[in-house]
Amino acid sequence: MSPRGGRRAMTIGAVLAALSEEFPDVSISKIRFLEGEGLIAPGRTPAGYRTYTPADVERLRYVLTAQRDRFWPLRVIKESLDALDRGLTAPGEGTARPAPPRPVEDPDVPTAGELLAPATLRLTAAELAGAAEVEPALVDTLTSYGLVTMDRDGHYDESALAVTHAAGQLAAYGLEPRHLRTFRTAADRELGLVEQALAPVPGGSAARAEHEAKVARACVALHVALVKSGLRTRT
Repeated sequence: MSPRGGRRAMTIGAVLAALSEEFPDVSISKIRFLEGEGLIAPGRTPAGYRTYTPADVERLRYVLTAQRDRFWPLRVIKESLDALDRGLTAPGEGTARPAPPRPVEDPDVPTAGELLAPATLRLTAAELAGAAEVEPALVDTLTSYGLVTMDRDGHYDESALAVTHAAGQLAAYGLEPRHLRTFRTAADRELGLVEQALAPVPGGSAARAEHEAKVARACVALHVALVKSGLRTRT
C-alpha cells in the first residue's frame, strides 16, 4: 500500500463507488467519520469540497480491511498507518502489524567477489586519458598525487580508469586533483581498519583475502550509506 501519494482528484462519491463492491456497508458518513478520526486527510478545493486521490482510496481500503478481517480497533489501525507512513513494511497476509524492512544490499557497493577480482586491463597513459575522456595532463597529475598508480610496465588498470573518469567529472565542478587527495587519505585509513580487523584471522592467503574483501565491502557500504545520509539531511 502507498499511504501517501497519487494526485488524481476524486470526489467522495467516486471514492464510495470504488469501495462499495468490496465493502458494501461503507457509506459517505463512514468515510467522513474516518476522516474525523484522523485516518485520512483529503484535500480541499478553493470552494471547500473534499478531493481524494487513489492513495486515499488505498488508505481507506487498508482501514476497512483491518476492521473487517482483523478486527483491529481504530487506535491500532492509526498506529499501523503511521508506521506505513514512516516507511515500515506492510504484511502480505494475516494479522501482523507493519514491521521495519530488512536491510537490502546496496547496488552501489561492489560485492566481495568483485573486490577480489584480479585486474585484467592494462592501459597506457594515452589510452587511459582517451577512455576516461580527459586531457592527458590530468592522468599525469593524478599519478603524481598517488590517486592512480602504474604497474611496473607503466600500465594502468580498471581502478585507474574508474578514478580518472570520476576525477574528470569532478573537474567540471571545479574540484581539481589536489582537492581529491583527501579521498586517497580516507581510502588508506579504511584499508588500515581492514588490516586491523584481519589481524586475528587464521588461515592461508586465500582465506585472508576473502575476509579482507568482506571487511572492505562493509567499509565501502558504510561509506556510501553515510554519504547518502548526509545528502538527505542537506536537502
